[in-house]
Formats: sequence, C-alpha cells, structure tokens
Amino acid sequence: MEQKNQELTLAEAQKKVDHWIKTVGVRYFNELTNMTILMEEVGELARIMARTYGEQSFKKSDLGKDLGDEMADVLWVLICLANQTGVDLTEALQKNFEKKNMRDLDRHKNNEKLK
Repeated sequence: MEQKNQELTLAEAQKKVDHWIKTVGVRYFNELTNMTILMEEVGELARIMARTYGEQSFKKSDLGKDLGDEMADVLWVLICLANQTGVDLTEALQKNFEKKNMRDLDRHKNNEKLK
C-alpha cells in the first residue's frame, strides 16, 4: 500500500500513469479523444472554481466535488497526453522555467497593474 502524501516526481507520475493505463485502463484513448477529455476536465475544475471563489452559487450536483480531485483529473489527462506524444514533462517544465526567467525577468516587476 502506498503512503499518503508521498512525494512524486513528474517522471514518476508519468511512469505510474503509463503503468495504470496499460494494466487497468487497457490502452490509451487516442490523442484527440484525450485532448477533448482534458477540456472536459478543465471545465469541471472551472465550475468548482467559479462556485468556490467566484460569484456563482452551488447546485446540488456541485456539492461534494473536491477541488484537489478536479485538479488531479486535469493533471492525469495531461500526463496521458505527454506520454502519448513523447513529452518528458520534467524536461519541458525546466525549459519553461528557463524561458519565463529570461523573458519575464523584469516584466512583472515593472507591471503597474501588479503594484
């Protein structure tokens, strides 16, 4: 049995999702299907955010939804897409940090709207 709150790297997450898909899930849905599922999951996350932090009220069908679980659903499908398309998310995120650190070094500090 896995320990709760055990740290999980992106690389480990990609391997675990791949193993689950190939053993329990049978196979990956195709990339277009997973892209559509990702949009569905983002919509479910947006719904909870709009009701928790925005001005919309909860409906009975919204009650009991867990924000963390909705975020994990988004991450799960994103990891599926990364696995299917050969993207190493660790490498991609590191490159993205480098890009943002170079491009945005002073951008946000100089943004009057953020002061």
